[in-house]
Amino acid sequence: MKTKMIECRDVVYKYEEHGEEKVKIAVNHVSLEINRGEFVVVLGRNGSGKSTLAKHLNALLIPTEGKVYVNDLDTSVAEDIWSIRNAAGMVFQNPDNQIVATIVEEDVAFGPENLGVDPTEIRNRVDDSLKRVNMYEYRKHAPHLLSGGQKQRIAIAGVLAMMPKCIIFDEPTAMLDPSGRREVVRTIKELNKKYGITIILITHYMEEAVEADRIIVMDSGKVIEEGSPREIFSKVETMKKTGLDVPQVTELAYELQKEGIHINSDILTIDEMVNVLCQLK
Repeated sequence: MKTKMIECRDVVYKYEEHGEEKVKIAVNHVSLEINRGEFVVVLGRNGSGKSTLAKHLNALLIPTEGKVYVNDLDTSVAEDIWSIRNAAGMVFQNPDNQIVATIVEEDVAFGPENLGVDPTEIRNRVDDSLKRVNMYEYRKHAPHLLSGGQKQRIAIAGVLAMMPKCIIFDEPTAMLDPSGRREVVRTIKELNKKYGITIILITHYMEEAVEADRIIVMDSGKVIEEGSPREIFSKVETMKKTGLDVPQVTELAYELQKEGIHINSDILTIDEMVNVLCQLK
């Protein structure tokens, strides 16, 4: 039986725009559920409300209306915020903003130390977290000397050391080069598949979304589409109207289809495309 990790019930978030009287609705009556162990990607163009929604999922923001439950705890209950943030960790765009120490292992230990975890347990958690993100050999290094992808993996290790059940990634590869992006996405996939951690990934890179169990598409603060990567990306015209792309091979399949070539429109990877093209007569 599936158990809920996160539930949003008719969530609305309003704020006043700087220097203006009018109120902006950033999240507009969003209801959704995310199950334990699920890998969910949230897509949307800039200003769609996806990052605002992400900040509700570990109580960085509290809904103006509606409710958010994390691990069955209500984010609007002040006494539960500590427990909520232990259950749902968050990794942001810029790894430099999340690194607080001058040695990698000290940075990863920062969170558990603040929780009052026993020093022996901290040592175990630090080593285990660094091994999970394949950064154990860098434990004595200075973070500022590492690449962007390595820094982001250190930031992920710092969240892992808190032993969360869920991690929310808010565009974690936006500031990385292609190799750094691949490193981080590989790490995120492994945390989900190997360790069963619930993953919510906010991204605007379509290739990253291909790996998800489920995709949620947002626009103007609302959820406008929800489904598997194949279901979502086969709707090429809908995605383009929303200001989003689809993976390049999916778009190629779509264009070939328009030219009268009988090919599926739900192709997601290069290997799938090669197989389909090889079978054409």
